[in-house]
Amino acid sequence: MYSPFRYAGSAIWKRRPIHLTFFLTKRCNSRCPFCFYLRNADGNDSGSAELDLEEISRISRSFGSLLWLAFSGGEIFLREDLVEISRLFYKYNRPAVILFPTNGLLPELIAERITRILGDCRKSVIAVKLSLDGIGGDHDRLRNTPGSFDRTMETYRLLGRLLERHPHFELGVNTVFCSGNQDGMDGIIDFVSGMKQIKTHTISLVRGNLADAGHKEVDLGKYQRAISRLEQNLKDRTASVYRFRGARIKAAQDILQRRMIHRTICEKRQVTPCYAGRLNVVLTESGEVFPCEILSGPLGNVRDREYDIMKVLESPEARKVTGSIRDKGCYCTHECYFMTNILFNPRRYPALLREYLHLR
Repeated sequence: MYSPFRYAGSAIWKRRPIHLTFFLTKRCNSRCPFCFYLRNADGNDSGSAELDLEEISRISRSFGSLLWLAFSGGEIFLREDLVEISRLFYKYNRPAVILFPTNGLLPELIAERITRILGDCRKSVIAVKLSLDGIGGDHDRLRNTPGSFDRTMETYRLLGRLLERHPHFELGVNTVFCSGNQDGMDGIIDFVSGMKQIKTHTISLVRGNLADAGHKEVDLGKYQRAISRLEQNLKDRTASVYRFRGARIKAAQDILQRRMIHRTICEKRQVTPCYAGRLNVVLTESGEVFPCEILSGPLGNVRDREYDIMKVLESPEARKVTGSIRDKGCYCTHECYFMTNILFNPRRYPALLREYLHLR
């Protein structure tokens, strides 16, 4: 397995991105109102602007080794070349972890493609996160997708069969915490705890500019209760942790991260330095590069820079944006970025160590 400790030097030298979030497509077969990456309102997104395999190959070769590669969208399994894309990044970037979030609406197709990816990318941790935002009809109504819950559960059953044969496979659940499900969060946590093949349950606080901002009107006390329950489940060993090397460090980081997100949203300020645009980069399906998912100003487009990510990041325009992140102290609650901001900030290591020792 590719060791996550290969990137220890990035705690000092933050010169190249080691965390890439790649939005593969805007296309989606669900219509979640709390998603900030919806297709055009008319629904006629043909995907014609999507980067093709040759373009993605050139982009991949411009990166160095990656610690964390997170695919996103849209529904990533609507990309017919998802397996081939995964192979490219595995070949050129040797990611320690490749994340595949999915709404689970295509059970057989998802299971078939993940089986192929597991066979092709044996030295990377392959992590699938199933979206589960309610139980039964509550999930379907919140996501405006009838039958969604049943299909997601079928995907869970099919993928669960792969765990024993593939020790580098991680299967988890992610729940978006929003106004529409905050009152049912205890039930969701209990339900996921009973899913025997699920190793991790994460809760993501709703974020971004939404068409209906009402979904962001959450009770922070209820959010704190939910993340406290996840933390206690880990400490009581009633919840599993990741199976990969360094799993307990990652679990300790998860606990610290949730607390810092709660603090960020309460205090409405940046509570830790952000490495967006330096260690963390976002790439869209059309080649636009952003420092993070929330900031609307792109750093440039790889199609205009010979598909070289460093030529984008080292441009005067990009340097101005990344500098403003440090100087103006913008803040957000993006869980994946908090991961990097904690693991690669030595000032956070004492707190991280305390949480780690509580998990032993």
